[in-house]
Amino acid sequence: MFLDLLRRRNPAFLDAIAELHREGALPANTFAIDLDAVGRNATAFARETARLGLTPFAMTKQLGRNPDVSRVLAASGITHAVGVDLQCALAAASGGLRIGHLGHLVQIPRHEADTAAALEPLYWTVFNETKAREAGAAALRRGRVQDVLLRVVQEGDRFYTGHEGGFPLEGIVAAADLVDTIPGVRFAGITTFPATLFDAASGAAAATPNRSTLTAAVELLEAAGRTGIQVNAPGTTSISVLEALAAAGATQVEPGHGLTGTTPAHAVSDLEEEPAIAYVTEVSHLWNDRAYVFGGGLYVDPVLGGVATSAIVVATGDGGAAGRTTAQMTASVADLDALPVEMPAPEAIDYYATIPLNGRTDIRVGDTVIFGFRPQVFVTRASTAAVSGIGTGEHRVEGVWAADGSAPLTLPAS
Repeated sequence: MFLDLLRRRNPAFLDAIAELHREGALPANTFAIDLDAVGRNATAFARETARLGLTPFAMTKQLGRNPDVSRVLAASGITHAVGVDLQCALAAASGGLRIGHLGHLVQIPRHEADTAAALEPLYWTVFNETKAREAGAAALRRGRVQDVLLRVVQEGDRFYTGHEGGFPLEGIVAAADLVDTIPGVRFAGITTFPATLFDAASGAAAATPNRSTLTAAVELLEAAGRTGIQVNAPGTTSISVLEALAAAGATQVEPGHGLTGTTPAHAVSDLEEEPAIAYVTEVSHLWNDRAYVFGGGLYVDPVLGGVATSAIVVATGDGGAAGRTTAQMTASVADLDALPVEMPAPEAIDYYATIPLNGRTDIRVGDTVIFGFRPQVFVTRASTAAVSGIGTGEHRVEGVWAADGSAPLTLPAS
């Protein structure tokens, strides 16, 4: 679905990354990111959140916490990140973003609270009193008081399996009061996830019951005399949902896939954000009428369900022109046919995916293979590479990074 979107809305990106792979600048098993498109998307997010009085925190896990992207996000007006876990927060900070939010979705382990506190996050989410006390003690050791958000829940809220936890709605006022008695922390607001989800029936993002829980919690807290309550409302965040979130009382949003145009809603509608990420690999070998292509990053986020995967194979020319048409050698990547891909089973290691050839003889070892799907780079062993200058004729790779945002492994010094 996202491959078709790239072909329609960002064909110059596909041409550029095919050329860069052919030249050796983009290695196989790499997520290429259109840096300029991400910058434009971030600028649009920053402009709209400022208009609505919202604070944006960038979620960078899905693009491998790429430091070049982080630099552009900060320059475009999104200066703080949310860390889905402590490692994510550390990677984002290493990449040049300040930390706006941590502890949500993943709480901070007990003996790592000092590390989390050293990041001096604007907000730290806790699910219970024990975690609030750990955060408070760590903050005091830094000589500061930490603003905390409480995950609030009620019956009927929607959570992904394994994401559950938090403070019951009916006890949220007492929980806020309790937090304010703990040295080193103070109650700042509430959060949930997801506040918004894609609705396949309507083809658009829609509020979950959790969003109503946030509204109800604010009403209870305001009735108890509290003001200035922060309301963190992440989930399926594109510019198209910001106005509705602001109207529901949100004060913080966390764009992630919105920054690369890969929320589920982008797969069915042309939203403001431009598609800006693709997976680049190559043909490893041919066997039994199949082309085997290198994997390593073939984790397709299952949020859209069992959608078939396809890819474009681009002739590199290295295997010779025999058996290939002139069109195959010179066409724009967007004009080439997308071929169905047999993906590795979810329980298997993704060493390779295979493309049935059905008797074709025009695909060669070393040919470029480009996928477009919704990624979660941080759970893979892929690389990322931000590409700048798309459409200018002077495109280039800014750098190649590991899936955690660090420099990739290299040969040891001899």
